[in-house]
Amino acid sequence: MIPLFTAEQVRRADSYAIEKLNIPGIVLMENAAISIFESLSENIENFENVISAGILCGKGNNGGDGFALARHLVNFGIQVKIILFGSPQELKGDALINYKIAANLSAKTGLCSIVEFSTIGDLDSLRDSEIIIDAILGTGSKGQLREPFPEVINLINDMDVFRAAIDVPTGLETDTGFGVSVFNADLTITLAQLKRGLFVSEGYKNSGRVDLGSIGIGNEFFDELGVEDYFIEKEDIKDFLPVKKLDIHKYSAGKVLSIAGSTDYPGAGILTAKAASMSGAGASILAVPNSKMELMQRKVISEIIISYEDNANGFLIRNSISDLEKKIEWSDCLAIGPGLGREAETKFALSQLYQNYLNKNIIIDADGFAPLTDNQFRNYDLSNFILTPHLGEFSKLIAVDIDTIKRNILKFGKEFARSTGCVLVLKGAPTITFDSDGIAYINSVGNPGMAKFGSGDVLTGIIASFVAQGSNKIENIIAAVYVHSLGADLLAEQNTTYGVTAEGLIKYIPRAIKEINNNV
Repeated sequence: MIPLFTAEQVRRADSYAIEKLNIPGIVLMENAAISIFESLSENIENFENVISAGILCGKGNNGGDGFALARHLVNFGIQVKIILFGSPQELKGDALINYKIAANLSAKTGLCSIVEFSTIGDLDSLRDSEIIIDAILGTGSKGQLREPFPEVINLINDMDVFRAAIDVPTGLETDTGFGVSVFNADLTITLAQLKRGLFVSEGYKNSGRVDLGSIGIGNEFFDELGVEDYFIEKEDIKDFLPVKKLDIHKYSAGKVLSIAGSTDYPGAGILTAKAASMSGAGASILAVPNSKMELMQRKVISEIIISYEDNANGFLIRNSISDLEKKIEWSDCLAIGPGLGREAETKFALSQLYQNYLNKNIIIDADGFAPLTDNQFRNYDLSNFILTPHLGEFSKLIAVDIDTIKRNILKFGKEFARSTGCVLVLKGAPTITFDSDGIAYINSVGNPGMAKFGSGDVLTGIIASFVAQGSNKIENIIAAVYVHSLGADLLAEQNTTYGVTAEGLIKYIPRAIKEINNNV
């Protein structure tokens, strides 16, 4: 797992380098510029053939990095056009030194020019650039940008050009990932350490490929810092998968009971139960309404179907839980919610189940949230539960609008997991898992093709299976999320993102596990 840091932690690293290691700030800026140049050369195809580049420079140290980078691009033979947002009189310290160097290059060579921004028309000079580099604000972005920056960013984002950001794309908050009118980078070279905002919310959409650049101080300082956020890699997952022992049998290999599906949504439960089987559970049982028993039996092969008393409309009722009591006790993990419906009787039955089985591993998804919405979750002990809402469902759970949550998704996820003691799997792009201590584990794979009916039902089944088989709940959940998304990526390679379906995802679960085991 890769630790992710806050803006304040990285700023303290700069102070540490200058005050404790006695490295002058100008040296740190030069190290950064060299690292940025190397990253550009490694990540841009046919970089050796690039003729022209534009650099957008602000008044702070991010702009200073841009000025220093200009010299290395010029030395490589690239024509550089710098747009300065401010005046030379506003520059200070190391940024001013590197501006003066760039100004001297402008005066003495034909490969560098500097324009002080005054109108949006000044950006017309960048239209023949092959690369545009954002060095405006970096980690200094807070809240919504003020003009002229939104207009500038939107214009640059519409250009057909390779876009690179230094440290953090302008308009993106480093710690939260929130942003409006964010520079849409194909590549972000972030300096010293990876910042958490690059991997969530608008950061996930606008950072492009994230490459770690160096300021030349090593990792000793960061190794001593506590972090609460991690980026998950494939290398982590092999150790997080449930172990298949040589002497296991079908009842010791994980027993999953899925209470899912109803008259309106019979297929949801089938997807969950099948995903549990394909993920290695020794026994996967699907509990369905009596009235749908015959229909559901025709749809499954290896999964067992049992039934419970339902109402006239074909939904779970309070007597249903009594019918299922023995199988609930028998199971290692319950998967509850996909396709159950939200009738009043169903909601009451689920409420009773949640109160009576506090020591059971229970995964709640979809309609299973009905008793918990509008802050009603506070009336339950969820400390042994796993909740898997998407953003809309999470918004209803905590009674906070989606736009507010998006402004700091990590904060809301951490607060919920800590206050309830549950594991929260917040589905989205990307999916983030929060443990009961509020540690966030950000998934690194997946694609837009997963945004389809049934995808979440499949994830519920994989999580239930891995938890039932495994011994470390949080690791097993992280692995389930990764396997689900990696399976979607493998399926997309075969069928494009348009062809990612819930049924296809189930078939690709073993392929994802095989790739993890073979490629580590």
